[in-house]
Amino acid sequence: MLRFSNKNFLATTVNEHMLVIVSIESLMVNISTRADSFRLMLFTLLNSTAQSAANSSRRFTTSRLDVSVSSLPTLYCLMQCTPDLTADECTACLQPYLQYTLKYMDGKKGGRVLGTRCSMSTMPLITVNPPPQPQSQSPVAAAPPPPEVQATTQELHGRNSRRRALWIIAAAAPLLSIFLCAILFVVWIRRRRKGTEILHDQAAANRPEEDELVWRLEEKSSEFTLFDLSEILHATHDFSKENLLGQGGFGPVYKGQLADGTEIAVKRLASHSGQGFTEFKNEVELIAKLQHSNLVKLMGCCIKGEEKLLVYEYLPNKSLDFFIFDVSRTTLVDWNKRCVIIEGIAQGLLYLHKHSRLRIIHRDLKASNILLDLEMNPKISDFGLAKIFSSNDTQGSTKKVVGTYGYMAPEYASEGIYSIKSDVFSFGVLLLEILSGKRNSGFHQHEDFLNLLGYSWHLWEGGRCLELLEASIVEEIHAAEASRYINIALMCVQERADDRPTMSNVVAMLNSENAILPEPKHPAYFNLRVSREDESGSVPYSNNAVTICSNNDLTITEEPDGR
Repeated sequence: MLRFSNKNFLATTVNEHMLVIVSIESLMVNISTRADSFRLMLFTLLNSTAQSAANSSRRFTTSRLDVSVSSLPTLYCLMQCTPDLTADECTACLQPYLQYTLKYMDGKKGGRVLGTRCSMSTMPLITVNPPPQPQSQSPVAAAPPPPEVQATTQELHGRNSRRRALWIIAAAAPLLSIFLCAILFVVWIRRRRKGTEILHDQAAANRPEEDELVWRLEEKSSEFTLFDLSEILHATHDFSKENLLGQGGFGPVYKGQLADGTEIAVKRLASHSGQGFTEFKNEVELIAKLQHSNLVKLMGCCIKGEEKLLVYEYLPNKSLDFFIFDVSRTTLVDWNKRCVIIEGIAQGLLYLHKHSRLRIIHRDLKASNILLDLEMNPKISDFGLAKIFSSNDTQGSTKKVVGTYGYMAPEYASEGIYSIKSDVFSFGVLLLEILSGKRNSGFHQHEDFLNLLGYSWHLWEGGRCLELLEASIVEEIHAAEASRYINIALMCVQERADDRPTMSNVVAMLNSENAILPEPKHPAYFNLRVSREDESGSVPYSNNAVTICSNNDLTITEEPDGR
């Protein structure tokens, strides 16, 4: 990657002026009958590659997705961030690229997405046999000249050709360079001017909605606090780096302390986050109405010009993935704590699906969205992508899929159909991750299993399900209790939504030690295969040490399509 500018673009992590280059050639394979499977496998490749690049010390990786179906091509992918970015910043930088790839490169041979701080390239390998050369009758060759004459002629011809080539290159190179620089300058000016106009138009279009939201919130100020921007700036020390807690799809999260000593966590909407005012409004209006001990408490918000801020209660133990995926911290979460966390998440989801004033589908349940309080009690957070159902509705659909790859139910990832069973699937994946201490995305075992779901199913079928458990908790548990939890998890991740239990059933099964549970059917995605090529050659994906929470979770968002 090479870039020069008269501005210090290294002073910010904003990945502006993205350029999408798409191949004009379509895939030379017939994927019409396997379009959903092909996109799903492309999702898996992009997600795993982005995770690997963010976790790499060089912020660079390449990967390959091998498909056993002969009519589908092998896919290759490269992702790279500038190495001065942190893993979290690299993840946030690469996140919008998934949307660009799926939107512009579907059905194409591949392409590239280039930005200031990161880039991505994807291309399938398609082998095409060269056409046979036509065989023609060879004409009678003339007698060659004597060797001395032939050598002299070739030498003179070679010298003249080289001299002409050098003159052409010397004359054309400066002109070509000037021409290319002029084109790039014009394109840059037009893109910058267009981007400024779009941002201005969006801000102007959102302003009536922002005013309307402020009026509605002010009417119920007794339940919800509208903070002044100056108050938030003082609490977070002007959003200092020392107060930065992490980076999510919404934007950075900062720790703060109000004048009365109350500790808060402030989510700040980033202009490049991919999420906008719709998600901000969704979370403000939704979570302010929810009251449950296993849901994070939203204290208030701040809307001031371009600043959109959400103010939450501060939870000192960060998120669940900070503990269960880090070998140095996993011992801090023993079996009893994991049981409390599992049951608390289930109770929170049951409240959303059944007992709240609204029926709510979270759509982005994952380890990084489970926050832990001082006593390690779980609280579900991040409702920016949630959907509200009426009491009579059971499912909805969207043309633009949102959420995090690795936790998405198959009917949602491929068809855009979501329901309470979509959240049940995500809960099942999360339950397997809590039990095993391993991520579903980027999973690899010595027997080369495809993902955590496939590995869990293999052990279950072989009667060896206890081998799934994380090493630090194996000696603490009762075999029958652990087997029951794994059985429940596999029931939640079954491929057909109708086969999965409701959260009411899940809570009942978690609390019924003597209940006889049904045998689960095979899970979704258990037969997808992903391999990786890194600096040392072709090696399978591995779950290396995680240095910061949530950097394996890539969330994509959608434009509003109604509720």
